[in-house]
Amino acid sequence: MAQVRYGIEHEVAFRRADGAFADFTNTTFEELQGIVDALPEDPADYPDLRIGDQGIKRKRWYVEGFERFDDAGGLVRCDPKGIEIRTRIHDSVEGAVAALAADLRALECEAAGRGLEPYPIGFNPVRSSYPVVPELNAWERAHRTGSPEERTAHLHMVTHGPDLNLSVAGLGGAELVDAGAKLTHYSPWLVPLAFSSPFRDGAAWGGLSARTAVRTGLRPAAMVFLEPGSPHALATDPSLTQPARLPAEVGRIEFKAFDACPDPALYGELLSLLTGLVLDDTLPGRRRTPDAALHRHVAVEGLADPDTHAGTGVLLDAAERALADRPADLTRLAALRERWRARECPAARMLAGPALVSR
Repeated sequence: MAQVRYGIEHEVAFRRADGAFADFTNTTFEELQGIVDALPEDPADYPDLRIGDQGIKRKRWYVEGFERFDDAGGLVRCDPKGIEIRTRIHDSVEGAVAALAADLRALECEAAGRGLEPYPIGFNPVRSSYPVVPELNAWERAHRTGSPEERTAHLHMVTHGPDLNLSVAGLGGAELVDAGAKLTHYSPWLVPLAFSSPFRDGAAWGGLSARTAVRTGLRPAAMVFLEPGSPHALATDPSLTQPARLPAEVGRIEFKAFDACPDPALYGELLSLLTGLVLDDTLPGRRRTPDAALHRHVAVEGLADPDTHAGTGVLLDAAERALADRPADLTRLAALRERWRARECPAARMLAGPALVSR
């Protein structure tokens, strides 16, 4: 049985006690950093996790936002969008999900004391864009053109979703790129399982995933991390490959297109599905960049569309065959199949639930 290791990066949005959505218009970096400061720092988290150039990512929790710099490259401020939780690398899906659930509970406790609570949603429900004010200066323009992701970094300020990470022992560079291209091709039939963004600009927008409609195509569905200098690196827009920044990142396959999920257990089910698709050797589809038009199409009806529903079923079948010797993954896949049969996603429950948060 192939050895697979896992990690989860989960973006957490917040709302206030009065129902207002907490974003860059009414929340400061210092307010969210106060929550992070109260959470424990564990040196054992490293070298699995990257700290980053500004030292903001010192813990499993960190404030995520859009950093602004002066003309000499000094950090001036960081406009916040929320807090990200990162797990260490785990030898099982169960371990990664349990770690995320524990860290989410710790975050909830600290946030509650400051009048904030996590609000699982895939897209800012009250505003659809982040204005870059003031305009980027010369230093910022020069340093935000290094990759397609840097050029579109402002888009992530209104979106919330996970990076679901897995690495399969023994995969070489060409196989990693092939796995990323496979997940990119089949992304339109994967993402409806997790749609959770039925609101934008203060109202239901008529679809199930504003995040998918706005983001995927301009930003990647999947990404793989290769040895620096790998001959298998590709120049695509958005990126499919990136040089690993840490030894722990080499060989990582990262799926980035799901909306944020309200229950970590769903991430576990999706990780098992991704595992099956990476191990599968029957599915023929490959793309180096996401099909933006198809993502916009599925973002409206999701699994209610018969063709989309059938396509997702094909992926579940392929994953089930590939996971035949992995009973725990098959159990999670069976739970996901029940969601698929019911054409279920978090967005449907959100539309039927309490009133939308306020501005």
